[in-house]
Amino acid sequence: MRNKKLLVILLSFLLFIGILFGGGYAYYVSQLGAVAKQSDEVDFVIENGESTNHVLSRLKEEGIIKNDLMTKVYMKLSGEVNIKAGNFILDRSWNSKQIVAHLNDATKAGSEQVTITITEGMWAKDIAKKMEENTNVSADELLALWNDKDYIVELSKEYSFITEDVFYSQHVYLEGYLFPETYAFLKNTSAEAITERFLNQTQKVLDQYEAQIAQSELSLHELMTLASVVQYEGTTEEDMKLIAGVFYNRLKKGMRLQSSVTVCYALYEFNDWMDCETNSDLKSDYNTYYVEGLPPGPILNPGETAILAVLEPTPSDYLYFMADVYGDGTVYYAKTYREHAANVAKYLY
Repeated sequence: MRNKKLLVILLSFLLFIGILFGGGYAYYVSQLGAVAKQSDEVDFVIENGESTNHVLSRLKEEGIIKNDLMTKVYMKLSGEVNIKAGNFILDRSWNSKQIVAHLNDATKAGSEQVTITITEGMWAKDIAKKMEENTNVSADELLALWNDKDYIVELSKEYSFITEDVFYSQHVYLEGYLFPETYAFLKNTSAEAITERFLNQTQKVLDQYEAQIAQSELSLHELMTLASVVQYEGTTEEDMKLIAGVFYNRLKKGMRLQSSVTVCYALYEFNDWMDCETNSDLKSDYNTYYVEGLPPGPILNPGETAILAVLEPTPSDYLYFMADVYGDGTVYYAKTYREHAANVAKYLY
């Protein structure tokens, strides 16, 4: 009888150890899993002499791996402990094993990537062309994707700034949301990976101003639309904030924005910027000489300074402005049309 009790105790202990070990192993495996389900490429630089612990800590902090300790255990068990220095492109949809293998391969450190700068104010079609020039993805493929309603509806589940309002845009639905920044892309990539890199950066920037966006009388799409006009009209942070204030003043008074830069987007193809100045009678929803209020969507992809300008405009009594395009680019503001006409006569003619 006593032997049976001892056997039961022993079996129970072994079962407990087995459950404990099994649970621990399950936890270990789960912590090596991918952070994201969908592709989300990120730049990751490892400096010469940087310790493995520090690299793993940064991977965890930047949301690229789930658990730095479990990843270190895997590295020890697999023998993949020779992390290389360099500029890597990683993907949050990779598990820790894939990431470790990538970081242990010196050929992955910059050899398959290209750095591309998207400047503030670029049109979507020009961004697409630039990506075509530097990657294996064609401009036509990107533009088709950026106008794919089904794809964009799926994106709206991941990105809070994508709403049905984007479908008001008439040239490219994602115009305005392809964030200007310097990126490192894989030369051989996909249209989806490129798009989501842009959108991830847009989300990151807009999240910083979530409270201010919520307090605005304009919808986010309207804010981005106004920011795109401000981006085109201004060059310095000071002028962008003053110009944003002028546009708000005009909107409150029921005045049309009468911004020639919106005519540029209405034309969409033109040879000289003066075409934008001489076609103010063009019948288009984008022509703010022709329609009241804002255009149906952004007219370019604005940077953070322009976005902040529409969230924090400089208050003034100004209703007009013009830039000395033939001189040093100084922007002159006016409270009345008479003052504005005098500025135009002085600096433009």
